[in-house]
Amino acid sequence: MNTDVESATPALCRLQLGNELRHLRQKAGLTSTQVVRKLFWSPSKLTRLETGENLVVEPSDIMALCQIFEADAETTEVLKGYAAVTKTKRDWWQSTEYRPVIAPGFKAYLGLEATAVALHNYESEFVPGLLQTEAYVRATHQRAHQGLTEEEIGRMVAIRMTRQEALRREVPLKFAAIVSEAVLHRQVGGPEVMRAQLSHIAEVTSLPNVRVQVIPFKSGAHPGMNGAFHTLQFHDRDALKPIIYFENLADAWVSRRQTDVELHEDVFSELQAIALGPQESLSMIKKAMKEH
Repeated sequence: MNTDVESATPALCRLQLGNELRHLRQKAGLTSTQVVRKLFWSPSKLTRLETGENLVVEPSDIMALCQIFEADAETTEVLKGYAAVTKTKRDWWQSTEYRPVIAPGFKAYLGLEATAVALHNYESEFVPGLLQTEAYVRATHQRAHQGLTEEEIGRMVAIRMTRQEALRREVPLKFAAIVSEAVLHRQVGGPEVMRAQLSHIAEVTSLPNVRVQVIPFKSGAHPGMNGAFHTLQFHDRDALKPIIYFENLADAWVSRRQTDVELHEDVFSELQAIALGPQESLSMIKKAMKEH
């Protein structure tokens, strides 16, 4: 465990804590059922702790688990430190300004995105969120969420803009995006908004940690046609295994199932091979700018 607890975000602490607890339980040879029976907990409480879904973790719960797992004193103190961070700090998306417009499933994703070191995103209908301009975000939400007030849409725009800081943070997120050619031609917000949006993508691709590829129409059928997805990878792949994120009009959710992860990682690799290379993709993006 090499996370600097004092400087870590609550999201990272929750994930790291959950994985350490699961590892300790397995090392102790205990099932989840055995643990919750000893502590008179509901099964969902332990599951939420081990998957990092509890916003706040009580240090007393960590002490109880560490006693059952026979963890040493140093490990116990580190894990209590993780729990303390969740009680004393807030992730930016937990603020009163943003909380009302963030669905539970998307809230879980924001915690994962904030702690990931690499993100792969395939989109067939719109520009990936981390590459969207403010005008494009606003136009998208005005059309897709017609029941929202202008104030609520403004908050959603602010959330999207804040997320993009991950591309320029001290240790930047490695972001690889693949989009269908249709994304370049769909006039979200009108021609002026689209020209600015495509210009922004061309600018961001100059960052060494950003790679954008386009799948042209002439490629025909491909494995990404079943829908958009995100795969997230973390610093310690053994402790924090990759995760898949999906969303639709009704819900947003993550999958930690290894078979799901492997399937989508393989599909993304196939899409990278099918798509135009980064320079050819940039040329197509610039050509589409002129057509708008």
